[in-house]
Amino acid sequence: MSIDVNNESGTEVDEQAILDIARYALTRMRIHPLSELSVIVIDEDAMEQLHIQWMDLPGPTDVMSFPMDELRPPAKDDEEPPQGLLGDIVLCPEVAKKQGEDAPTQHSMDEELQLLTVHGVLHLLGYDHEEPDEKAEMFGLQAAIVDGWRADRGMTGPSPAPTVS
Repeated sequence: MSIDVNNESGTEVDEQAILDIARYALTRMRIHPLSELSVIVIDEDAMEQLHIQWMDLPGPTDVMSFPMDELRPPAKDDEEPPQGLLGDIVLCPEVAKKQGEDAPTQHSMDEELQLLTVHGVLHLLGYDHEEPDEKAEMFGLQAAIVDGWRADRGMTGPSPAPTVS
């Protein structure tokens, strides 16, 4: 899996953890191992510009996803996953820091960025959370992926609660 993490934010983030959890999520979702993903970390001003340009919403947001080849996980276990470009995930560490601090189970900016990376991956794979049933499915998958990744690394304690809307 080719995953590039490019930090343009000026904020120090755990790029290796972002890379690792993205790879874990894509593997867990059975995405072709030769598929490509780009993760870009930007500051609040740049995120606000993207948020206005693409969503017509004011202010910065936590994560945005820009799919390319609209890859989807294989529907059946014996189905071969397609190879391609997943697209871009854009993260904003300043928003992630605030969300982590305000969450019911307070957690670090890096933990929030890990959660948001998984959230972005799921959006690239076609998951959404507009309707209650979609939200339940997406956030359930998100929690399972984050929990599995944390367990594989021997991390203890509660996983960050979803703070993305």
